[in-house]
Amino acid sequence: MPNSRPRPRRGAGGGAGAAGRDRLVARSLQSAEHCLGDQDFGTAYAHYLLVLSLAPELKDDVKETFQYTLFKWAEELHALSRIQDLLGCYEQALELFPDDEVICNSMGEHLFRMGFRDEAAGYFHKAVKLNPDFNDAKENFYRVANWLVERWHFIMLNDTRRNMVYNAAIQKAVCLGSRTVLDIGTGTGILSMFAKKAGAQSVYACELSKTMYELACDVVAANKMENGIKLLHMKSLDIEIPKHIPERCIWRRNCGEFNSCMGTFTSATKDQRRKWKLREVWESDTSRCCYIWDGSRVCRDTKAS
Repeated sequence: MPNSRPRPRRGAGGGAGAAGRDRLVARSLQSAEHCLGDQDFGTAYAHYLLVLSLAPELKDDVKETFQYTLFKWAEELHALSRIQDLLGCYEQALELFPDDEVICNSMGEHLFRMGFRDEAAGYFHKAVKLNPDFNDAKENFYRVANWLVERWHFIMLNDTRRNMVYNAAIQKAVCLGSRTVLDIGTGTGILSMFAKKAGAQSVYACELSKTMYELACDVVAANKMENGIKLLHMKSLDIEIPKHIPERCIWRRNCGEFNSCMGTFTSATKDQRRKWKLREVWESDTSRCCYIWDGSRVCRDTKAS
């Protein structure tokens, strides 16, 4: 257990009020240490919350001991299945230490253990961003990523020829007048970036997976395109005009048959198709389905040969 008994600093305002605060802080610190010695982690945690609310200037002094107390108390709460109390303690801790990678990582571990993998990934990712050298958080993030990121994402991203074909196809579509693009199920955002780089005026991308959405946000930002691509964390069928996007969009997707994106259109109700102003036709030369939007062909299942 970390050994920490910081001396309360004299209140800046002086007078009886500051002196009373200092005495209360000192008593609470002493009580917290006694409770830790008795392994009464819940009461110790409450005392540290009081100390830090009254004397936030002591954060650095009690940080390690506070972490130790939080983690021990959280273990007890988990064993007692007091999940709401456990999460509440971490929320309080993160209000006090919002940029503490150790607390973020511990929160992620509890969430992962409870089956909240998307949420756990978010805390692991935040911990890694706060401290890229924090190996525990990196290992946890990679572990949860294996659960959340479908392996075919890696296959597609490493298929250089495929990406070149789609990049060329998107460039051609934009040159022919497709200036507004909606990428359904954007994944890492690569096709949206192709469209923006090709000169599309407006690019929108939706992604249902929280993990992939956050990853796409990072990828787009790393490529300095966050101001040119609007990312939506939602299902494509829930997109409304003009609530989420201001105008009808040209649809372009990577592998519709494989990941059921074509099902967005083929399974749509007549009312939904009418709302999108879509009508279905079949190409006689390819026997593949495409959709016509206001008389113009705007999407089709394109396959690299």
